[in-house]
Amino acid sequence: MVKRILVTGGAGFLGSHLCERLVEQGHDVICLDNFFTSQKTNVEHLLGRKNFELIRHDIIHPIWLEVDEIYNLACPAAPGHYQYNPIKTVKTSVMGAINVLGMAKRCKAKVLQASTSEVYGDPDVHPQPESYRGSVNTLGPRACYDEGKRVAETLFMDYHRMHKVNIRIVRIFNTYGPRMHPFDGRVVSNFIRQALAGQDISMYGDGSQTRSFCYRDDLIEAIIRMMNGPDDFVGPVNIGNPGEFTIRQLAELVNELTANKATRIITKPPLPDDPKQRQPDITLARKHLGWEPKVPLREGLKKTIEWFRSIDMNQYRAPTPNY
Repeated sequence: MVKRILVTGGAGFLGSHLCERLVEQGHDVICLDNFFTSQKTNVEHLLGRKNFELIRHDIIHPIWLEVDEIYNLACPAAPGHYQYNPIKTVKTSVMGAINVLGMAKRCKAKVLQASTSEVYGDPDVHPQPESYRGSVNTLGPRACYDEGKRVAETLFMDYHRMHKVNIRIVRIFNTYGPRMHPFDGRVVSNFIRQALAGQDISMYGDGSQTRSFCYRDDLIEAIIRMMNGPDDFVGPVNIGNPGEFTIRQLAELVNELTANKATRIITKPPLPDDPKQRQPDITLARKHLGWEPKVPLREGLKKTIEWFRSIDMNQYRAPTPNY
């Protein structure tokens, strides 16, 4: 059945790939984006498709559309971007959630919230199951994103309980792949960009902090399965790769795969409230979605590095002065 599907943040790194998948499946796709941290070139190849429409709009403000499903991906996700205008970040998460939930209620549409592993903060439990309530500094520089996403989850559950809105909540862990913005400040894009430029690779802290890296295609598959899954499982559900690597291991692997032998791995002061460990417990995703990631880090990094080599860095600019 052909569905009318809205993707907010649809021109972003993940949003553009989601739009691509949904267009290829034959659905009528509306991509909504304000292009604060995204690139129109991410969806340029879809503009000629009859079942694709692009709208420049900020989801902070209401919009009236008739849709069957909504994927709410709109929000700056890299720390330097969401900290650039923290009040705007909170508004995007909170007002954006209110606006898409209102639309879903009116249209009787199914709506998925792209939440984040950041709701767990700097965790005391490892790996992190969905039942863990988190250890978040509500007053810190990351709180605008962490708390904004936590409030969005609250709103989704309250609309579900009060108004029977058909919701889904996914908690996305670190994701990487082609179409990452080269200047988004994330660790994968930073390391690849520096290595390809023959620069020293910069780590914040001593590199012992850990992350789990999920390749883009695995992530998109999971959220589509969640949207199409049974209505009695609304989440939240962790989506990520349970393979755990130190930041230093990532830096060394990027150096190896780029054949970058001329640079050093140097350390800088650690960032405030930077989590020391991050690893998803994906038991629920395996059980309810029949999903687990398939692309190992080495393979995914090779594809990502190939894409970074293929682009003209001069066509990209840092979206905020933070990078």
